[in-house]
Amino acid sequence: MATKPMRHINIIGHQNPDTDSICSALAYAWLKNRGSLEGLYEARRAGHINRETRFVLQHFGIKAPRLCTDVSPQIKDIDIRKQAGIDGEMSVRAAWNLMRDVEIDTLCIVDDGGELQGLITIKDIADANMDLFDTAVLAAANTRCSNLLETLEAELVVGNADARIDSGNICIGTSPEIMEELVKPGDLVLVSNRYEAQMCAIDCGARAIIVCCGSAVPRTIVARAQEKGCAVLATPYDTYAAARLTSTAAPVRHFMRTKELLKFSVNTPIEDARKVMASVRHRYFPILDENGKYCGVVSRRNLLNLHRKQLILVDHNERQQAVDGLEEADILEIIDHHRIGNLETTGPVYFRNVPVGCTATILYQMYGEQGMTPSKEIAGLLLSAILSDTLMFRSPTSTPQDEAAAQELAVLAGEDIPTYAEQMFEAGADLTGRDAEDVFRSDFKVFSRGDAKFGVGQSIYMTDKSRAAAEELVGPFLPEASRREGLPMIFYMFTDMKTQSTDLMYCGSIAEQIVREAFHVEPKDGKAWLPGVVSRKKQLIPPLLAALQAHQK
Repeated sequence: MATKPMRHINIIGHQNPDTDSICSALAYAWLKNRGSLEGLYEARRAGHINRETRFVLQHFGIKAPRLCTDVSPQIKDIDIRKQAGIDGEMSVRAAWNLMRDVEIDTLCIVDDGGELQGLITIKDIADANMDLFDTAVLAAANTRCSNLLETLEAELVVGNADARIDSGNICIGTSPEIMEELVKPGDLVLVSNRYEAQMCAIDCGARAIIVCCGSAVPRTIVARAQEKGCAVLATPYDTYAAARLTSTAAPVRHFMRTKELLKFSVNTPIEDARKVMASVRHRYFPILDENGKYCGVVSRRNLLNLHRKQLILVDHNERQQAVDGLEEADILEIIDHHRIGNLETTGPVYFRNVPVGCTATILYQMYGEQGMTPSKEIAGLLLSAILSDTLMFRSPTSTPQDEAAAQELAVLAGEDIPTYAEQMFEAGADLTGRDAEDVFRSDFKVFSRGDAKFGVGQSIYMTDKSRAAAEELVGPFLPEASRREGLPMIFYMFTDMKTQSTDLMYCGSIAEQIVREAFHVEPKDGKAWLPGVVSRKKQLIPPLLAALQAHQK
């Protein structure tokens, strides 16, 4: 009984991922792979890993998830026809037979290492067969004698099957009188059972004679052929059939197309492939795997049978924060602790949204519900995510559930919370070797309200010195970031953990007015000091959205 193939399901957080986004994806993949037989779950990331998260992964010896910035369908998401590549030495006749047997009109030629060398279509074979005057084709193609034996179903009476035909023309020996003028040294001569014709061909210097009609080859002819170095082949086909078949013994490499081949990688987006296919009349197109090796072919019809990528989203549920191509994927689950945004799904999904300080807290609750205990390493990841998102329980988003989960996870991970948290936050605040864009993107999200769209970033610092250095680095970059992101407004939080305050920098034509109305402060030099504000989700976004809504009225 055939087994159903395992689904590959990606678990992924938001763009510009923070520690919660990365660690929750890894922890949920670990849980799902131990509790489900329905698929293979893999944690992915939608952007570069920031320094805090890198410290966490290195501390617990966990490999970073693979990057995934676009979930649009690719060639790998359709049913690729697994048509094996052929050897370039295969005869045209054998290639045609193969096309007929497997009902395909294109074959791909590969070398011993699986590298694509070229392709041949049924049209190429037809063109070769219609070139009736190319009597030197076997020599021009440096054809193996074994190809000729296979094509003519012949017996090798005299000669070497591994020899190659590298000179001469194909001709038909009728009578000695004509052959003396027709046959030149090195030619390949088709003869009947007439003894005189066979002997004449050999004496004229033929490289090989093909005795047709299944006729027996006399001993004297065999001896004469051996003496003159002439190969002798005996075929059951009559002279007419043998003459038509002989040129088809040429190897396909002689006729294959090698220039400007239209081929795709398994990673080629379907939309790109569709545009290329629409511009040409080819039916089948070669596909190369991740290593650049030939792995099959696709046609336009294959594009209709598309298997959409399957995703589980963690730590976000807004379209602006998700990977590209989300509308072309199937969302199976959403695990989040933020406000419900504008993301739409094609069908019902499992949506778990809990008002806690961190997605990892929700996941730890799910571990308990399924009777699973995370490993030491996974417990460390969950702990790190909670400490990061709740600012070690100092954020107003932090709840008793977060703190209780962190205390239990600290025991499983073997970590002292105050000591570990300080190490983690210091690693994230380190500016050594970083440029403005690196710091800016370490934790940046896009939000919207009505027609208004804006971005908010946040960095957390343990000392005034490191926070001031970051402000000096990132501040001048904000206008450039606004242009690159196509956002009319950008706000950036430089949060001081010890003083529980934030310096809010901004750019945009009405950004200063929005800050003034949202927080009832008077900004100065493009910056507003917000005492007691440390949470982007709970303390910054709601006032900004309210001010924007009032401004739109």
